[in-house]
Amino acid sequence: MGAGGAASQRAQDARRQERLLREQWQAARRQALRWSAVGEGEQRVLAQLLVLTARGWRLLVDRRWSGTRISGADMLLVGPGGVFVIDVTAGGRPDDGQAAGLLAATKAAESAVASLGMSPVAVQPLMVFAGQRLDTSRGRIRLLGEHEIGPALLSQRHRLRPESVRAIADHLERVFPGHAGSSVDQRTPPAPEQHRPGPPDGLFDLEGLRDAALKGAMRAPIEQWMTFLHPDQVALVRRDWAGPARISGPAGTGKTVVALHRAAYLARRTTGRILYVTFANNLPRVQSTFLEAMAPAVADRVDFRSLHSWAQEFLQERGIPVRLHGDKAETAFSLAWKNVGRESRLAELDPAPTYWREEIDYVIKGRGLTRFEEYVTVPRRRRKARLHRAHRQAVWELYEAYESLRGERGVHDFNDVLSLALAETARRRERPPYAAVIVDEVQDLTLVGVRLLHALVGDAPNGLLLVGDGQQTVYPGGFRLTDAGIDIRGDRGQVLRTNYRNSERILEAALSVVADDAFEDIDGLRTPGRRDVDLTYHDGDVVRVTRPTVEAHDGELLDALRALPDGGRADTALLCPSMRAIGHYQRLLTQAGIPVCQLEHYDGRAVDAVKLGTYRRAKGLEFKYVFLPRYDAVFAKGTQAGTPAGPPAGTSGGTPGGTETSETAREREELLRSRLFVAMTRARDLLWLGSVGP
Repeated sequence: MGAGGAASQRAQDARRQERLLREQWQAARRQALRWSAVGEGEQRVLAQLLVLTARGWRLLVDRRWSGTRISGADMLLVGPGGVFVIDVTAGGRPDDGQAAGLLAATKAAESAVASLGMSPVAVQPLMVFAGQRLDTSRGRIRLLGEHEIGPALLSQRHRLRPESVRAIADHLERVFPGHAGSSVDQRTPPAPEQHRPGPPDGLFDLEGLRDAALKGAMRAPIEQWMTFLHPDQVALVRRDWAGPARISGPAGTGKTVVALHRAAYLARRTTGRILYVTFANNLPRVQSTFLEAMAPAVADRVDFRSLHSWAQEFLQERGIPVRLHGDKAETAFSLAWKNVGRESRLAELDPAPTYWREEIDYVIKGRGLTRFEEYVTVPRRRRKARLHRAHRQAVWELYEAYESLRGERGVHDFNDVLSLALAETARRRERPPYAAVIVDEVQDLTLVGVRLLHALVGDAPNGLLLVGDGQQTVYPGGFRLTDAGIDIRGDRGQVLRTNYRNSERILEAALSVVADDAFEDIDGLRTPGRRDVDLTYHDGDVVRVTRPTVEAHDGELLDALRALPDGGRADTALLCPSMRAIGHYQRLLTQAGIPVCQLEHYDGRAVDAVKLGTYRRAKGLEFKYVFLPRYDAVFAKGTQAGTPAGPPAGTSGGTPGGTETSETAREREELLRSRLFVAMTRARDLLWLGSVGP
């Protein structure tokens, strides 16, 4: 068809749609006129809503709001955009009584749909003003004029499939029955182009709807899957906590998803801003995109930040100079090691300066220690090397030399930024800048970082939520919440135990890596590496490929990537243990014509490219297909010069040759296994493990 023919066809389609819409409006108007209990303005609003019912929406009017003392809403509308609790008025601005009644009805609707696995963010209160033009908000309530209501509802992001709309409307109709004589005939002429035959009303029972929601989310792009909330998690999103709270649980149990929904829930119920913090720099972009998809009405009320970027901005706003310079700080440490550390007793335990730099970063400065007397007695959590007093004295001398050289260069390191911010919050105690702070992957923060975030909200009800899992630690060092002055009591400490992401095969492969690595979480409890987890997903698979050369291995990898289903690249990640490996596979995929998106640039939006990044960059993310090329190479080459390393499956105490492995080497190996475990558990449908060897 030529350009002119195509334009003519589009014009005919537009005229047909306009004629159909006019017919629907006239039919809806006739139905609304029969509703004699309301005025003319309310009838016009009702007519607009009835038009929506011809496009797959369901309208319930004049409900009996069980569980509320006041009748605060006229209608319930269920459609692709969610559930809307609507109050129609012919007056001016709403008074406090009207607003309270509408919010009470909204809360009742939230409770009703929670059993179906619908997040509270999908239930929205609307107040519609007949005869006015208006689009604003009053707290959580959106205020619309009669001319704005239709376009506003039609422009909502689709979150419910047609079968879910029917089942949810049926459920609400049973929970909130109508008054006698309140029914409205919704049989307006359907739109032939959009009508889809479906099962009759009432076909879906509760379990059926849950299964349908889960399967629908799994068919969607992985970005939409990560915003899916299971019914068992809804209660945590809505819970009222009397002080700081914590959500923990094994990989795949939906901790981040719950935290995102909690952020949206709190944003709807407070006037202040919500701070959502994580350690990694790339996660805030992704999480912000997910929240915008879940709850666009409140997305601008939640600040997603990495901890260090937030602290730097906080200090700049307070007029505190920050001279963060990583390269100069690294040079200062290298000189300190050369002058003080290399010939000290520390080299007997580990000649590699990296271990001692970590000791300073995560134990001394990460815990905010300023005197040797503090350091000599402090428990070095998650550090395996036993340090006697003489060793700690040598570490402290190295630390003092580093601080002196860093000060001479006039620069700060990342730990200094957090310590300065903590000192500033203690010096100038003002009204908390945030209504709530949510911390994701809390186990990767330092003690100073946790103290800083706690200081922003204190022990206020619903103020601080800590989310994470000690088994997924990817950085050395550790702390306990009691060290930070945080007291998690009673039901404010929740453990998720159902894995919604990984199949049994994928999870078993990952757990075999860390099975022998018991760990201490931030609550101080010692937990075995192999934990009991309930599984809901059983279709994922593990593919192991071993080839004698790197070239043959990489050829198999490219063949597997090319064999992905249509659109599969958008849901695929290729993860590596090091930046050097990242460079190799960036070149390999580019030369093969396979699009690549670096994880550090990924923002959570679907893109037709393989996501490429390190194990650590993948924290907090999920993918349908995960490829780990040469995943065991890091163990094969050892963790320090002259020291053989154990295999991926947890070994402790020695090596196959009988040589005793040093304590620092075993600590490195355990951390490597933890990172590999994180990478493996990112996979939902396929985990591809590549090896080079006999």
